Amino acid sequence: MTIRNVRDHGQRFRPRMACLKKVEAVMLEMQDPKTGVKSQPQKLVITTIPHAITGEDVVTWLANRYTIEAEEAWALGTMLVAFGYIYPLQDHKRLVIKPDTALYRFQTPYFWPAQQWPVEDTDYAIYLAKRNIRKKGVLEIHEQEQYNGLHKWMNHKWDFIVMQAKEQYRAGKERKKPDRAVFDCQERAYWVVHRPPVRHTHTHTHSKMIFTQQSIMRPRVKSSVSIGALVKYSVTCNKHDPFLAPCLPSNPWITDDVTYWLLNMANVDIPTKMRVERWTFSFGELLSDPRGRDDFRLFLKKEFSGENLAFWEACEDLKWGTAATMNEKAQQVYKTFLARGAPRWINIDGKTMEVTVKGLKHPHRYVLDAAQTHIFMLMKKDSYGRYLKSPVFKDTQKRAIGPDQHRFRSVPCVSTVDMLSGLSCPSPSMQRRKDL
Repeated sequence: MTIRNVRDHGQRFRPRMACLKKVEAVMLEMQDPKTGVKSQPQKLVITTIPHAITGEDVVTWLANRYTIEAEEAWALGTMLVAFGYIYPLQDHKRLVIKPDTALYRFQTPYFWPAQQWPVEDTDYAIYLAKRNIRKKGVLEIHEQEQYNGLHKWMNHKWDFIVMQAKEQYRAGKERKKPDRAVFDCQERAYWVVHRPPVRHTHTHTHSKMIFTQQSIMRPRVKSSVSIGALVKYSVTCNKHDPFLAPCLPSNPWITDDVTYWLLNMANVDIPTKMRVERWTFSFGELLSDPRGRDDFRLFLKKEFSGENLAFWEACEDLKWGTAATMNEKAQQVYKTFLARGAPRWINIDGKTMEVTVKGLKHPHRYVLDAAQTHIFMLMKKDSYGRYLKSPVFKDTQKRAIGPDQHRFRSVPCVSTVDMLSGLSCPSPSMQRRKDL
């Protein structure tokens, strides 16, 4: 089982598979009889498998050869199993390396991914038919489903597939028992990599159930209504899109005039009319603009509910801040807004408060999401509507400026004759020489 060189078998490597050259170099080192992974015959059920290795030996060899941690060696070994360079002899469906006495074996180079043999459905159907003959109709669940689907799809040539399967089964029985067992394991490992069983984790199934339940409860909307809403949104935002409407007073990248940037600074004293108009589109537009948020904060201060916006900003700071200050910020938010007798205590329901306080024992970036959403919806449904009707917003809207469009200066045209005549004029020194 010693391999001395890497052969391409007439196949060229694709650029995306160039990394497999390095993987195959690793495989050559692992199979070296002197410095590679030690292998020995192992008895499996009633058959002796030659050149078997253990997962513990593979992980140890990788860790010593590349001077890496055991976890990194385990991850590298799992990658080799997932790509089909090493296959398990016992639990063949789990394509991971176990750092214990579990038995593995090196895959023959004929089945290496770099050979790029086309994975045809006909070949897989022949393999399943052969296993069906050997197991006398007892296949695994996923194999039985694939077998039935291929039988239905390839019904026109199923006789040919069964004939090929019988011929391969008959030829396999003529081999020696250890060779027959090794070839069966190699072929099964190849198809487990290229036709893996469909697996759904518990989390995936749970998420699918939640999505289905929400889809049932979600009200159905006609396509005409959806298209009408999309058209309305496009018409509303049309003049605010610099690709569809010119910037006022001008695009600074075209005119070299920075007035547009100066008028739209984050905390400018007097905003533009178009900027104030965007605040009326949605509550999210208002909060995304620092100048609009300052105006909304002034309104909440007059209504004695400024703690709601302050809590929302603290949640955003925790969510997008550095990990080093996460615990400190979480404790500061708890003391300022959530604790009993807090100086800026916020009014949220008991269930949300219980979930939030419990999560703050082990803080993370999204620990305040439930409380932040509650406060956001409270401001959106209650405070935002009153703000648009308040004297604070109307005064800002009245003071907003509407800049005039930039006027380009007219540059006098110079004719080609004048340009040529200017180039033909002699220098002053030459003119003085002529005068003398």
